[in-house]
Amino acid sequence: MTFMPVPLIRIATLDDEDALGRLDRATWSTLHAVQPRPQPPYEPFYNERFGPRDHHVAELDGVLVGYIRLGYPTPLACNSHVRQIQGLVVAEEARHAGVGRGLLRAVMDGARRQGARRITLRVLGHNAPARKLYESEGFEVEGVLPEEFLLDGDYVDDVFMGRFL
Repeated sequence: MTFMPVPLIRIATLDDEDALGRLDRATWSTLHAVQPRPQPPYEPFYNERFGPRDHHVAELDGVLVGYIRLGYPTPLACNSHVRQIQGLVVAEEARHAGVGRGLLRAVMDGARRQGARRITLRVLGHNAPARKLYESEGFEVEGVLPEEFLLDGDYVDDVFMGRFL
């Protein structure tokens, strides 16, 4: 039996920015991305909308191998009880090691502590591994925008999922 190390999940820091940018570029795929592949000069990973406090990161043996970004779906006060996952990335070499599940559970716990009642996300219809993970953690499909995106010559659904906390 092979021993799999448990990922360390923590809030991101300013010092994580370069590693997060590299991870984001290394994992880019039309399986989950609707923006074009990043090209140099690269934009900073953190920006005016999302900083370190909006990200949980995962480390395995001291190496950053994943992140999840949590934000608000809208700026409206009447919607402030909802949080939205706006990015989840796991390095190829760290997949199937509990990294994605650990990150997902960490942001759900954090959202609960902030007083959120619901958490939502959007996932591309053809991203079966992500959808399976989300469903296993209690997310349900709440809506589908058929053929919302044209990626690599194929029309892809935008799937809205959510769950109560």
